Amino acid sequence: MKVCVVGSGGREHALAHVLARTAEVVVTPGNPGMADPITVTAAPAWEIEADLVVIGPEAPLVDGLADRLRADGRAVMGPGADGALLEGSKAFMKEVLADAGVPTARFAAFDAAQGAEALAYLDGLPGPWVIKTDGLAAGKGVLVARTMAEARADVEAKLSGASFGEAGRRIVIEEGLAGEECSLLVLYDGTTAVPLLPAQDFKRIGDGDRGPNTGGMGAYAPMPHVPPAQVDDIMATAVEPLLAALHRRGIDYRGVLYAGLMLGDEGPKVIEYNVRFGDPEAQVVLPLLAGDAAELFMAVATGTLGRVGPPAFSGDAAVCVVMASPGYPEQPRPGGTIRGLDATGQSTAPVEGVTVFHAGTSRSDPAGPFATAGGRVLAVTAVAPTLARARANAYTALAPISWEGALVRRDIAAGAATADNQEELVR
Repeated sequence: MKVCVVGSGGREHALAHVLARTAEVVVTPGNPGMADPITVTAAPAWEIEADLVVIGPEAPLVDGLADRLRADGRAVMGPGADGALLEGSKAFMKEVLADAGVPTARFAAFDAAQGAEALAYLDGLPGPWVIKTDGLAAGKGVLVARTMAEARADVEAKLSGASFGEAGRRIVIEEGLAGEECSLLVLYDGTTAVPLLPAQDFKRIGDGDRGPNTGGMGAYAPMPHVPPAQVDDIMATAVEPLLAALHRRGIDYRGVLYAGLMLGDEGPKVIEYNVRFGDPEAQVVLPLLAGDAAELFMAVATGTLGRVGPPAFSGDAAVCVVMASPGYPEQPRPGGTIRGLDATGQSTAPVEGVTVFHAGTSRSDPAGPFATAGGRVLAVTAVAPTLARARANAYTALAPISWEGALVRRDIAAGAATADNQEELVR
């Protein structure tokens, strides 16, 4: 099978890496860290001969790329523009959640002419307060405000267009939720829905969950304290009612549904839905697939997921640590030369089971050094029999990699790996 992957980040590198186990893979536009056997091309997806197209980022989905390709008779993994509106508009997503009866935070939506009403709504909510851009903001349009002054300032900055332009001129204000975050990626072919392994990502820029929200500074999977029975509960409570609501609206959704959840005392509540693989969740969930990813994704695209059956996983664990440019997420300053990568873009301290997925790199000379070319630059991912070992291996492989001002969290998966560490000490 020949598969075309659309995108250029760490998620797309992980997709291509896993698909290349069994398929010929071409990525557009890709990045210079995607090495053989992956082919990188600047040609648009509709010009590439492929049996299957897998669309990675949200922006082309919202813009209708899947619709265009399907109209040409192509097999596509990714929703059309109507389904992608779940991520393209947070107000629409909340409207569908209400229609589906899915548990979520109290909320209201406001546009630029409703600044006074938005501030009055804030006054009626207990803190913390969550303010989100309605439109796409590359995962950075969410503020969890701990003080009313911070919340009011963010509302005013977004509605005025000062912070996120048109994407922020309509906002959603929510009450804060307490509990533990969980990301569940679900494959859906329009009829059959199957969950992948639950994962947890780390959104804040700094250790101890301090600082502003980012697109994600690391992740791990599976979550050992989210057993299969709880995944079944999440599917019944938060996913299947949503898919039924989409069906009632005549939306033929075929692709990945990302459920961002808060697991609290009142059961799972939905924080957000995304319409593609999470990043960096994809970097830890996809490498744990044990079967043929190309066959699985083709079944999603062609409505035959029920015949293929649920995906198999290796039984291992995975930890991903993201390295970012200085100034990220507000004003990243790319351009630094990356030290500690070999000619193929992997760590010069190779560790078994570790892959360095490139998210934002450039290379002026095919034989020369890599440079930073974005906010998030690398996603160092380790697969090992335990979370503790995967975590240790990821940081070992990351150790020689550096550039001026590089940002790295040192606590990715630290809490979840504690039990594994204790178990290894006993052995």
